[in-house]
Amino acid sequence: MEGEGPLPENPEILLPFPEGSRFAIFLKREKRFLVQVRTVDGDLWVHCNNSGSMVGLLRPGSTVLISPARTKGRRLSFTLELVQSNGIWVGVNTLVPNRILRRAWEKGLIPELREYRSIHSEVRIGSSRIDALFTAPGKRLWVEAKNVTLVEADVAYFPDAATKRGQRHLEELLALSSEGEEAACFYLIQREDAMCFRPAEFIDERYAILFRKALDAGIQVWPYVARISTRGISLGKRVRVLGG
Repeated sequence: MEGEGPLPENPEILLPFPEGSRFAIFLKREKRFLVQVRTVDGDLWVHCNNSGSMVGLLRPGSTVLISPARTKGRRLSFTLELVQSNGIWVGVNTLVPNRILRRAWEKGLIPELREYRSIHSEVRIGSSRIDALFTAPGKRLWVEAKNVTLVEADVAYFPDAATKRGQRHLEELLALSSEGEEAACFYLIQREDAMCFRPAEFIDERYAILFRKALDAGIQVWPYVARISTRGISLGKRVRVLGG
């Protein structure tokens, strides 16, 4: 597959963590979007924008990285960015794939996007919003970006919890494809222990069925391994897709 290859030794950081990011210890998670951590200044609640299960990651006592809120006056002043699991850092911020996709396009790092001249974010289609629409004279490409945190035996899986929203996005891409539009799925695997990617049929059978239909319909699938450090996030290699 185009794009596969060894990890670059010194990839450029596309998304640096902001000044004021800090380490903490994970204590507990409540109501999906609330995480309590312990810092040198005491315990506090931070925002977690990941609605997935994050299975196997959120163990009490794990080291995490939190970043200061971009918006002043937000009720929760920090956001959960990274979790350390089995000696590696895992990125759990679900806004990261969109941001990396844009910056990778700006830097020409994804071959299929080099011919496009502009990007439009959160474009409404039917009852959904597709993450990105890339355009060039006479051409356009719809791209949905997903965050991947589940890896078992070197295989990255998506999703890590049943996702009606994810199913709907694939259905919208399939509808666009049936009308002659070009479409793709960008899966950012925010951990470095994955060698390949496949849909998590054992978690969401419907999503896996739609994923295979998408492949059959010619929708492109781009699974990339992120390079994670406590300074920021880079784009690594593209890995092969299993289960098509």
